[in-house]
Amino acid sequence: MEQYRRTANCGALRRADAGKTVTLNGWVNRKRDHGGIIFINLRDRYGITQTVIDQDAPAELTALAEELHNEYCIAVKGVVRARPDSMINPDMATGEIEVAVEKLVILNKCETLPFQIEEKSNAGEELRLTYRYLDLRSTGMQQRLKLRHETAFAVREWMDANGFYEIETPTFIRSTPEGARDYLVPSRLYSGKFYALPQSPQLYKQLLMVSGFDKYFQIARCYRDEDARGDRQPEFTQIDIEMSFVNRDDVLAMTEALMGHVFKKTLGLDLPAHFKRLSYEEAMETYGTDKPDLRFALPLQDFSPYTAAGNFQAFKDALAAGGAVKALVIPTAAFGKNGSYSRKQIEELEGHAKIYKTKGLAWMKVAGTEAVPLLEGGVSKFFTNAGSLDPSGSSNKELPKAITNGLGAKPGDFILLTADAKRKIANTALGAVRSKLGKDLGLIALPKNGITKPAVFEFVWIVDFPLFEYNEDNQHWETAHHMFSYPQEQYHTSLESDPGSVKGDLYDLVLNGYELASGSIRIHDPDLQKRIFSIVGISAEEAETKFGFLTNAFKYGAPPHGGIAPGLDRLVMLMAGETSIKEVIAFPKNSFAGSPMDNCPGEVEQKQLDELHLSVIPPK
Repeated sequence: MEQYRRTANCGALRRADAGKTVTLNGWVNRKRDHGGIIFINLRDRYGITQTVIDQDAPAELTALAEELHNEYCIAVKGVVRARPDSMINPDMATGEIEVAVEKLVILNKCETLPFQIEEKSNAGEELRLTYRYLDLRSTGMQQRLKLRHETAFAVREWMDANGFYEIETPTFIRSTPEGARDYLVPSRLYSGKFYALPQSPQLYKQLLMVSGFDKYFQIARCYRDEDARGDRQPEFTQIDIEMSFVNRDDVLAMTEALMGHVFKKTLGLDLPAHFKRLSYEEAMETYGTDKPDLRFALPLQDFSPYTAAGNFQAFKDALAAGGAVKALVIPTAAFGKNGSYSRKQIEELEGHAKIYKTKGLAWMKVAGTEAVPLLEGGVSKFFTNAGSLDPSGSSNKELPKAITNGLGAKPGDFILLTADAKRKIANTALGAVRSKLGKDLGLIALPKNGITKPAVFEFVWIVDFPLFEYNEDNQHWETAHHMFSYPQEQYHTSLESDPGSVKGDLYDLVLNGYELASGSIRIHDPDLQKRIFSIVGISAEEAETKFGFLTNAFKYGAPPHGGIAPGLDRLVMLMAGETSIKEVIAFPKNSFAGSPMDNCPGEVEQKQLDELHLSVIPPK
């Protein structure tokens, strides 16, 4: 191998290298035989170089080249030569040159491929994960993992320049309730006892603040044993950050500066110095979600001012029960060539809304003119001139105009409506319809295959979250994020008497409709922490058993502190213009938390179970 070790990689050669003798190593990306002249595109992770076996090449060289198939691993030695101007390939970084092959060695052959290795594979996910080592050879996967490396490096670069220490925290910890189910690791030395893999380094980074390390970060591996849903992975990576002597604005400003550096360094993009902010309540009322995608408009609007003057009893009942009636106006321009929405499409939207527990989705279409608007179709008969009544009982002939003017609806626009006795359900259901319309109607500029950034990166902070939420099933209060988040000062006197109104010093960073980071100012007062435990039903004894090491530390001069944890997987996914974090993780699990490549999780030998004092009980 030594005499065929590469002297250049497959992305390095340029016109200035013409005349040099080089050795390249890589994989056959493509082979073409043009009447005795054989072209071999050779690929490694740096790029592709076209190599050529000329017509007058020795017969043994030509014969060896004819044996080649895609993904054979080979070495070639030859002379770099400039391509004629008419044959330059502008789509290749090395497109101005080619290498005239003098020697060729097959380093390893390749069996028939289970799928073609292309920039963007069309193979199914399970097949790609089974042969992940082949999938990772694709240009797209190699570029995305390169972006991941560059992003992690940029994070460390900025953190170091701004006085943060990278400190590792334990992987084997005590099991504590943090929302999701822990992965447990049995102890061989302590029979019947278990370690847990951390869902996050939350408690340890707070202890580091007590220890005086006032600026900490870690690119941390985290583990959650969750049921298969959405785009989750049992193991994931977050950029874990904690700071002492800070308030919310300090943490938000730090995160904005970090993101600005990362995007500039990796994608060459300048982000705004400060991101938009919405309260949780504003986000829910305007977009129906605390993860709003701001790349398109379509705000949710309040329809209740027009309900009393109409005859639609379902809307009246929702308001009477303390709920909401919300509207979404779809401009006619959004429909493109179709110019409208079909009944079938409306039924699909209604089915989507019902997933979020609303009873239905009503609609009307605006007709007529701007001066004299009309309402047609759907529930319009309950809001047209005939039979429409104002609260006094007299005929309300101005209702269609009041509705269209109030909602900003123009002729040709659609008005979608939903109502529910629970305001959150009305908002969430119509918000889900809004998100679906953003994709269905092409209101979002989607990227092309491979690493191409979206047309817009829209960041927004969501702040002022409720600290508690009521669990209807178990009839008790729970913390909305975690039990160590600081309640805003004005609510300290009413914590026990009115938990539902308490807002926490919590904040989420949302990017293009995805929650990118979550954080809070933390509780550093042991007495306040005990009050939070009590509200969520954790007794003093249970708190001491599970969190005593943290609350005891707070007795020794714990500083005010707070932090945030952007998800590295999701950040890189969004930067790469992908919709699945599996596309930016080298060896992800499938949707069932398994790996079809190495068949994990797998069974272990009885001897190993005996050492751990464990027995396996088959499921019923």
